[in-house]
Amino acid sequence: MAAAASRLISRLTLVTGGGSGIGRAVCQRFASEGASVVVADISEESANETLGSLQGDLRGQGHMAAVVDVSSKESITKLVTSIQTRYFQPPSVCVNAAGITRDDFLLNMTEEEFDKVIQVNLKGSFLVTQAVAQALVACGAPKGSIVTVGSIVGKVGNVGQANYAASKAGVEGLTRTAAKELSRFGIRCNCVLPGFISTPMTDKVPEKVIDKMKSLVPMGRMGEPAGLSFTV
Repeated sequence: MAAAASRLISRLTLVTGGGSGIGRAVCQRFASEGASVVVADISEESANETLGSLQGDLRGQGHMAAVVDVSSKESITKLVTSIQTRYFQPPSVCVNAAGITRDDFLLNMTEEEFDKVIQVNLKGSFLVTQAVAQALVACGAPKGSIVTVGSIVGKVGNVGQANYAASKAGVEGLTRTAAKELSRFGIRCNCVLPGFISTPMTDKVPEKVIDKMKSLVPMGRMGEPAGLSFTV
């Protein structure tokens, strides 16, 4: 068996936002490398679609789909409990890929549009990171890895995305702090900042905005979710 295909055998992985886009690609990649994957998404249908696409023929693999609202502490607690009940351990790898957009110009953006994006993208990343870290520490796990999907928009800003840019800048600061606090427990925390990636989220963006995004990329095109890679 190739090393890449067995690198994550015995690793239990939780992926939020696993029902589509980057989250789905992460689930598929991790499953192909031997991990048991928990596909968590607010859409049960999307989570099950991802579940059905996962490779599951490597030693000890067992995947599951779960519905979660990452902006709700109660929902996340229920998710982590269900994982531990099924697998008798918390996930040693967690990828925070759940995210939404509610785009509008700063002068027109409603408080509700701003709050909703912060609740899902930033608060959600905090709640999931906290819950997984607490579970790992409580059971005395020797190591863990928590990866949060940020965005280049959190670094450079983007027209019509004051809420999204703020949320993604926030998750980078959250991750830096979590890394400092959790390292003594063997838990590594990292944040990846993708550029402009073709996902169901970007499908909603007007074509003229997509063209502007492409003009900023040397290759002149959007990236693909499967092209992302990071080490856990």
